[in-house]
Amino acid sequence: MDLTNENGFLCGKILADLGVDVIKIERPGGDPSRKVGPFCEGADGPDASLTWFAYNCDKRGITLDIESREGRQIFEQLVKSADIVIETFRPGYLDSLGLGFAGLSRIKPGIVLTSITPFGQTGPYRDYEACDLVLMGMAGELYLTGDSDRPPVTMSLPQAGLHAGADAAVGTMIAYRHRRKTGEGQHVDVALQQSAAWFLGQVIPIWELEKTVLQRVGTFRSGSIGGGIQRQVWPCKDGFVFFFMIGGQQGAKTGRQLVKWMQDEGAYDSFLMTFEWETFDMATVTQETIDKLSRPILEFFQSHTKKEVLNAAMSRNISICPLFSMQDIVTDPHLGQRRFWTELPNPALHKAVLYPRQFARSSENDLASRMRAPRVGEHNAEVYAELGLSPNDLGKLTKAGVI
Repeated sequence: MDLTNENGFLCGKILADLGVDVIKIERPGGDPSRKVGPFCEGADGPDASLTWFAYNCDKRGITLDIESREGRQIFEQLVKSADIVIETFRPGYLDSLGLGFAGLSRIKPGIVLTSITPFGQTGPYRDYEACDLVLMGMAGELYLTGDSDRPPVTMSLPQAGLHAGADAAVGTMIAYRHRRKTGEGQHVDVALQQSAAWFLGQVIPIWELEKTVLQRVGTFRSGSIGGGIQRQVWPCKDGFVFFFMIGGQQGAKTGRQLVKWMQDEGAYDSFLMTFEWETFDMATVTQETIDKLSRPILEFFQSHTKKEVLNAAMSRNISICPLFSMQDIVTDPHLGQRRFWTELPNPALHKAVLYPRQFARSSENDLASRMRAPRVGEHNAEVYAELGLSPNDLGKLTKAGVI
């Protein structure tokens, strides 16, 4: 049973992609998350949200007012046949309806309840509301996002709910496995801020080990001690490529292969040709050395296209990659040959659109997307018939605003 908003959509989608029968429950008339953009160009109405379309495919969809007496009774019947309930309500809301973990456990012993909230079920911030901007800021992510001489910037589309949704799916599967072994249900508590903070990667370990706070450096990479910065995103003829210099055996191999490629094409630089790549260390290297290495590399990349860089990187075993645009991804021959894309009908556009087919390939199970996101109440008749409700019952409940 999926009671989530956009902060938890991905959890139900991952479970659905793995073969779970996920029933997305909306309030009568449609979920407010259907009004979350971006939207299909030139379309309006409850099916125009691309956020809804992207993260709710493979789910069946019903409408139900769980705040009404009849709605709670129906939801309890649904729970009796369920293994998992996922939700994104504020802490305590389901408890107020008698549908918190204790109440659900009485209805269905062994139930797994997964709650996804901004700051978790406990702690001084548990009752605070937050948007993605606040969550990414309080997770520390915004401190590192943007150019050093400008204020921090948000990261594209909302991200915290995607981190939390993926973490919630993993936690849910662990709890479900535990239930299968022991019969014991669990309440999985996922905080969006906490999930986003895990995305900081090396920032926290560097603080723990060296007491150094990494700074915002935009498309560059900073040294943990020395203070030098080197470019990671390099402009090329038709976009950008990603490359950064490292030391040791791996760094020396990549550095020398890059220099050899440059030399083969007549791009000679004496400093690059004689540099001892094994000695490169971002913790101690001077900015002068970084700049002397970077200038000829920058000029070389600017004389090549992304495709040329990619082909050379693969043939010469160099750790460089192009930064793909959405158009690059859609037309990528590798993804095409692996049948990464499928077509799902989009009701708002009245046509099928490309959609990622599967996030993993399995020799035992088909993990491919099977159906588009549901329209408002699309599976009411189907799901409620499984509870024994007749069309006449549905008519009365619809008129009463219960479904």
